[in-house]
Amino acid sequence: MTTGTANLDPILMRQRIESLVAVPGDALPLDDAERMVRALLCALERGEVRAAERDDTGRWRAVPWVKQGILLGFRISHVEDMSLGGRSAFRFFDKHLFPTQPLPQSQGVRIVPGGSTVRRGAYVARGVVCMPPMYINVGAWVGAGSMVDSHALVGSCAQIGERVHLSAGAQIGGVLEPVNAAPVIVEDEAFIGGNCGVYESTVVRARAVLAAGVVLTSATPVFDLVHERVYRAGLDGPLEIPAGAVVVPGSRRVRGEWGAEQGLSIAAAVIVKYRDEDTSAALAMEQWLR
Repeated sequence: MTTGTANLDPILMRQRIESLVAVPGDALPLDDAERMVRALLCALERGEVRAAERDDTGRWRAVPWVKQGILLGFRISHVEDMSLGGRSAFRFFDKHLFPTQPLPQSQGVRIVPGGSTVRRGAYVARGVVCMPPMYINVGAWVGAGSMVDSHALVGSCAQIGERVHLSAGAQIGGVLEPVNAAPVIVEDEAFIGGNCGVYESTVVRARAVLAAGVVLTSATPVFDLVHERVYRAGLDGPLEIPAGAVVVPGSRRVRGEWGAEQGLSIAAAVIVKYRDEDTSAALAMEQWLR
């Protein structure tokens, strides 16, 4: 990989990747494709391109050519031995274009020892704290001052804002395909509680709080007790948690006479309040961990 290719202009990179993706497998120029994928991974790691962008209306949209480039990388990669420490130590076998990302100390990211991994093609900003073991996948973006706690996952192309806390066991799902599908978004200063799951293009707006155990998918209804309305994903967009909302796990009775007789209920998410000074004070303790 030459320096010129590594710092390729994003417009030219987009044109080259889109043209390569359209080439049938047998005719694909592998050397050129690998150079473009490596250039894309470098640009993602520098934060020069992203897998999703927020438009002037506040809506998040996928950047299809970036996701196409990542998928092209998987298409042309071969599996190689990435083991550490010889035959008796840690054994790893993965696609050769997507190894662990070597983050320099000068980047200001804190990775505590214990089995954490940041994959190539992920952007991790200055001041991010990574507690072991955690994983940040290709195409993800993690903003400055955020914390990724133990056993937390930031999935492929997920976008995490600044000063976000992903608590232990939180799972932020990845959305790589289809390329037009927006990835999961967690905006600035949101707090994601322990063992939460946020999947399928869900958007968590700024300063929202998900209590431990909340699971959000495209099929999850969110009941707002404050404004007396229900938020759902629809044909016009993904599920969105409003800015500052405090969401707790709840349940609702199932429909039908038989289900009612059995006392059955299904999981639901409930907005019980909106973030105020008391809520912010309760979260302030995380600053001591930095």
